[in-house]
Amino acid sequence: MTDFTRRDFMKVSAAGAAAVGVSALGFDVAVAEARTVKQELRIEGAKVSHSICPYCAVGCSLLAYTRKNGNGVELLQIEGDPDSPINEGTLCPKGASAMELAVSRRRLQHPLYRAPGAGDWKRVSWDFALDRLARHIKAARDRTFVAKDDEGNVVNRAEGLAFAGGAAFSNEEGYLAAKLMRGLGLVYLEQQARV
Repeated sequence: MTDFTRRDFMKVSAAGAAAVGVSALGFDVAVAEARTVKQELRIEGAKVSHSICPYCAVGCSLLAYTRKNGNGVELLQIEGDPDSPINEGTLCPKGASAMELAVSRRRLQHPLYRAPGAGDWKRVSWDFALDRLARHIKAARDRTFVAKDDEGNVVNRAEGLAFAGGAAFSNEEGYLAAKLMRGLGLVYLEQQARV
């Protein structure tokens, strides 16, 4: 074991105090070290784009790292923006998985359909899937539509349908979905981000 002198102790103490002092002034040593490490990672030379997390209404800032390749643009990494006053570089579990939203190999690219009684899913066209969905929505709406309540008030509502919006909806998508569902007469609307 090496000797730890009083002079060594004073040097280490002074360096630690300086680091704490600099950090208290708003200079985060961890961020500076992270930026140094990033230069050696796969994102070196990548284009940085600022974005917003799509999952809820908080509006956490994201940094998306992209690089051009032979097939177009490749998304390399998504992380929290340390300069954001909202999230200060941190992300919730859903925001931290934003990369999977974009590039997951398990993400379905085509609609699948399993016929009643069948054991396997089969690939179908978008026309087939959307037509079948529209027919089921229309049938359920017609079957459960209430024009007037017990007191004779006009209510025009479909009580047999409900809609749950996803947390990946943007504000515009949520507004459009709510208007469409209200137009169909739905009264049971929910949003995943609120639950």
